[in-house]
Formats: sequence, C-alpha cells, structure tokens
Amino acid sequence: MTENTAVRAGTVTITDDISGQSHELPIFGGTAGNKVIDIRTLGGKTGYFTFDPGFMATASCESKITFIDGDKGELLHRGYPIDQLATQSNFLEVAYLLLNGELPNKDEYATFERNITRHTMLHEQLTKFFTGFRRDAHPMAVMVGVVGAMSAFYHDSTDINDPAHRMIASHRLIAKVPTIAAMAYKYSVGQPFVYPRNDLGYAENFLHMMFSVPCETYEVNPVLAKAMDRILILHADHEQNASTSTVRLAGSSGANPFACIAAGIACLWGPAHGGANEAVIKMLEEIGSADRIGEFVKRAKDKDDPFRLMGFGHRVYKNFDPRATIMRQTCHEVLGELGIKDEPLLDIAMKLEKIALEDEYFVERKLYPNVDFYSGIILRAMGIPTSLFTVLFAVARTVGWVAQWKEMIEDPTQKIGRPRQLYTGAAARDYVAINAR
Repeated sequence: MTENTAVRAGTVTITDDISGQSHELPIFGGTAGNKVIDIRTLGGKTGYFTFDPGFMATASCESKITFIDGDKGELLHRGYPIDQLATQSNFLEVAYLLLNGELPNKDEYATFERNITRHTMLHEQLTKFFTGFRRDAHPMAVMVGVVGAMSAFYHDSTDINDPAHRMIASHRLIAKVPTIAAMAYKYSVGQPFVYPRNDLGYAENFLHMMFSVPCETYEVNPVLAKAMDRILILHADHEQNASTSTVRLAGSSGANPFACIAAGIACLWGPAHGGANEAVIKMLEEIGSADRIGEFVKRAKDKDDPFRLMGFGHRVYKNFDPRATIMRQTCHEVLGELGIKDEPLLDIAMKLEKIALEDEYFVERKLYPNVDFYSGIILRAMGIPTSLFTVLFAVARTVGWVAQWKEMIEDPTQKIGRPRQLYTGAAARDYVAINAR
C-alpha cells in the first residue's frame, strides 16, 4: 500500500488444514468500497497462491482516480459524481481532474486547454501510415497500429522516469487520438483528411475533422457538440476494467506510454468490452421493424431462448447505471434537434426503451436501458458508422488510461505484473525421440 493512503483495519487469520498452521494477514480499508486482505506475503508464509479467474475478487492496485459502487449506482471521478461532471463540466476539465486529482482554476484550465489544442496535429509522416491499410480495414485495427507507431515519432516523451516526459506524452495522447480516429474514418470512406482547428473546442474539433470536407464550409451543430462532449465524459474512466488493467500491466514492464495505450485499444476492441453499443445497433437491425418488438421481448423473457436484448442492465451496476440518465436526456435532445422521425431503427429503440421502463418483467429485474443503449442510438443519429463506435469509446477512454498509467508509474509500490496460475497440464516426463514414438 502507498504511504498514508490505505488504513489498516485489522487482520484475518487463515488456517491451513493440511499443515495445521495459522497465519495472520493484514486487512486494509480505503476511502470507500470493500476492505481488502493483503495477500502479498501469502506465498512466502504458506507456499500457496490464490485462484481468482478474471481477478473478480482481487484488487490489483491502489488507486485514487475512480470509484464505482454498483449496488448504489454510483460512479465518482476523484470524488465527484459523474452526473455533476456530465451536466456542469466539460471533457477537458474532466481530463484535467483525472490527470491531476483536482479541478483546475481558470488559469490552470486555460493552460491545459492550450496545451491540448496545440498538440492535436499529427506528425505529417505519421499520416502516411494510413495508406498502408486496406480501405476496408476495421478502424480499430488502424487505431492500434497508428497509436502504437507514435512512439517512433515522439522520442522526446518516452522516458517514463521523467515527469516532464510523462506530462507531454499524456497531453499528446489526449490531443492526437481524436485526430487519428477522424483520419481512420476519412480513410475508410475515401475522403481527404481534415486537419484540426485551434479555434474549436475538443468535441467540436473532433466532429469537424469527422464530417467536414474541403469543398464547403461545415458548421458544427452546438447540440451535437454538447452531446459528443457528454459521451466523452461518460466514458472517460471506469475503474479497473479489462482495457485499463491491460494498460497498467503493459506499463508495469516499463513500456512507453504510446505502446501501453495501443494495448488498451486492442483490449477494448473485444466485443465483450467495447462493443456493447455496436451490439445494440445489431440487435435493432435483427428486430427489423417496430411490429416485431413484442416477438423479441417475449424471446428475451424466455430463459430457454438464447436471444438477449442488448443495452439493458449492467454487469457492474446492480441498481441503475448513473450514466444512463444523462445519456437518455442527451439522446432525446439529439433526436429532437435532428428531427429524425422516419428512421426505423431509432423508432424501434424508442419503443423498446418505453417497454423497459414500464414492463414489470424489466422493472423487477432492473433491466433498465444502460449507457450503451443510448450512446449507440446517439452515434447512429449523428451519422457515425457502427464500425466507429468502439473507436469513439477509445477516444473517450484514452484520458482514463493515461491517468491510470501515470498513477501506476508514480506508485512506489508498483512492480511488473506477474499473475500466477493453477497448472493442470502433464507432469514432468522424459523426451522420446521421434522414431521411437
């Protein structure tokens, strides 16, 4: 445990039934959440390791960044509730908070905003990497490759032991990942790259790079810019999830920050992690029309039917997803602003939402529409292709990954990750020559 943070809350005694020996292990408590048993000395004392597939009952680190209480439906960034940040703050202010631990004053915010804005352009040679991909390459494949390649271009920010390098690398990643994401989209549709503009805000700049073309003026819709800003805030960090743990594990070896974030993007690409909002759209496409909703709802209620309604309930939040309320409001603002009335999938989505909020089956089981349900609808309405949904997730989560990576590097107790295993393979045996087998 790092100094003066976790508080010793007692001890637990474990007894080995095989040897009859007992061992005491310390218990620590944090600011909130479950207490933890410190098992770092367990192997030395007993010769045993713990067995915890998926690390579902293991605290892999000590962190001050994000806290989730799934039973209460609570998500805090540095102690601030996510609903307050999403409705009263903006993404760059939240990024500063995650990185530095406190909200910025006016001067600090102005400096931070200027630093991010001045780093949004890519090295011109790096833009040539895109032409090495097929036009139909998945944008996440492009993201993994180009973000990983950043370490070949920005040598002045790869010394992880230098605080100035860490700060510059953090700013570059937060600034440049949206540019890379927009370029990945432009490349996939055969349009020219649109360079970032220093006169636009973070979300506005991203939308401008995505949807403007050189032959005409593009004005960013402020309602859509605000919606995008909220989407970014609501996905900025989410404690020690799979991709964040991947970033920390990669970083524990001393890998440069660009490689670590590329590893996080690769993990996020998995459909069980970052593809939930994409799965929502695929489900809506499978339903096909509003008159088939009843059929699919009936299937969802049948425990013997493998069909599941995507975007309802949440693995972590057992009561409600605190992000979903804000996203629902934003979703209806976007649909109202765009005046979309004849989009079949959005019509299906809105009718499904009504059923989930009123049907006794869904209400009793707390199968409420979650953040992925609404974000998928918003992105679809904005004209963002489904293949880019997870890329948007990566743009938002980059700041969380960077903050978690930075915290890990600055933690004096951190070591290279080395999980153990329960080996069930063949016992030791002698090699037999091929002609004797």
